Amino acid sequence: MWIANNWKDYEVIDTSDGEKLERWGKYTLLRPDPQVIWKTDKKNPAWKKLNGHYHRSSKGGGEWEFFDLPNEWMIEYKNGAKFHLKPFAFKHTGVFPEQAVNWDWFSEIIKKEKAKTPDKPIKVLNLFAYTGGATMAAALAGAEVTHVDASKGMVQWAKENAASSGLADAKIRWLVDDCGKFVEREIRRGNKYDAIIMDPPSYGRGPKGEVWKIEESIYPFIKLCEQVLSEDALFLLINSYTTGLQPAVLTYMISTAIMSKHGGRVESNEIGLPVKDNGLVLPCGASGRWTRD
Repeated sequence: MWIANNWKDYEVIDTSDGEKLERWGKYTLLRPDPQVIWKTDKKNPAWKKLNGHYHRSSKGGGEWEFFDLPNEWMIEYKNGAKFHLKPFAFKHTGVFPEQAVNWDWFSEIIKKEKAKTPDKPIKVLNLFAYTGGATMAAALAGAEVTHVDASKGMVQWAKENAASSGLADAKIRWLVDDCGKFVEREIRRGNKYDAIIMDPPSYGRGPKGEVWKIEESIYPFIKLCEQVLSEDALFLLINSYTTGLQPAVLTYMISTAIMSKHGGRVESNEIGLPVKDNGLVLPCGASGRWTRD
């Protein structure tokens, strides 16, 4: 498992009985997690000193209960990326901290390439880009980034994060668009990218009602994206939070869609977060990585 263990402003304190106890900066949140089917003794006093608790409803969804929590606050990752956090519907806060293990991975690839050819731009395409964690990591490492998401609100949130991270004037294109339609247009334009990052949802709709179902759409989409990879592309990253897309499935899809034309190698694995109190690692989805070398 690839473990995101370089955070200082975030940690999973404990996990028990379907919930995870987390520290986000100086605030403690308790949120449901379907992976946590074990029980612990809940000895940490933070269990009783919450700033926010998301209660899952038996009818689906849920709601937040707050105890002295601001409407918005900020945390920072080691690379200098800063995140504006705010609890919103369906338990999320605006960042998936487990993704830091992937930020570290591709940041090193970008930095090494920039060291070899400092005058050559490295163009990264970030699809389903959410609030910009991967966009900021790539930009901070020296890449030029095209950030695409179908949600206008998420793109605005990402812009705010980037500005707070000193990236207001960085070479980042911010686009509110359907990712599939955008890639199709880039193919027609003949535009190429040296790296692609994608974090596709299990289900979603584009700005004009386009339907995305990951089981039906992901493999054709990977093949579509292959057409905008440059001849000497550096990497491709796919993240999955869908149960059926296990690491082996990611490996097979990337191998057949990318390696047949670009060579290189593929590796996939679960990603996770260390749990402070019990030494466990909380599984948080999977990632597939293709690299040229």
